[in-house]
Amino acid sequence: MNARLDRIGLGRFAGTGERVARAVTIASVSFGRTLLWLLAAIIVGCGVWMLLPLSKGNSAEPVKAELAAVEAAPSGDAAATVSPASEAQAPAESPAELGRLRISSQTWRRGGLGSRALVTFTLRNDNDYAVKDVEIVCAFARRDGSHLTNRSRVLADPVSMKSRKTFAHIPIGFINVNADQAKCSLVAARRA
Repeated sequence: MNARLDRIGLGRFAGTGERVARAVTIASVSFGRTLLWLLAAIIVGCGVWMLLPLSKGNSAEPVKAELAAVEAAPSGDAAATVSPASEAQAPAESPAELGRLRISSQTWRRGGLGSRALVTFTLRNDNDYAVKDVEIVCAFARRDGSHLTNRSRVLADPVSMKSRKTFAHIPIGFINVNADQAKCSLVAARRA
């Protein structure tokens, strides 16, 4: 075919088309190989990441001890319910009584591609005053009940006296992929 095209002066175009087709084929093959290598590197990286132990930052032992101290304190002892961070921020405001403040219902789900916990709960305030800066701690566990991690959050929204307020899809923090259960508790609150 090149011989016929050479007679009329178009032989160089026929050769160019074949070269372009060959270059496209080579580029597509090398692109496919590059994607395969990238996929293999991602799989190896994920495998190594899954084998690494949990870091000390994900350990919840100090928070667990703090929760035990709060739960052991009687509800009338207001000084034990205030965290040191709350005292440093507003020493003039008095802490709320946690005995009359409770979580009446709670659910949770995963968000952020499955790595973050979104908690929905109803906070019931039976006090004669409004509360704000409510601090909650959520303990996450595996399906068998073994503890994984704790995450805490301070909610700035006030809750009126003798009322209840639902907080929907509150991001608590990053959680372990094995978390299957969550239990949230109140740690501290202040009078509004």
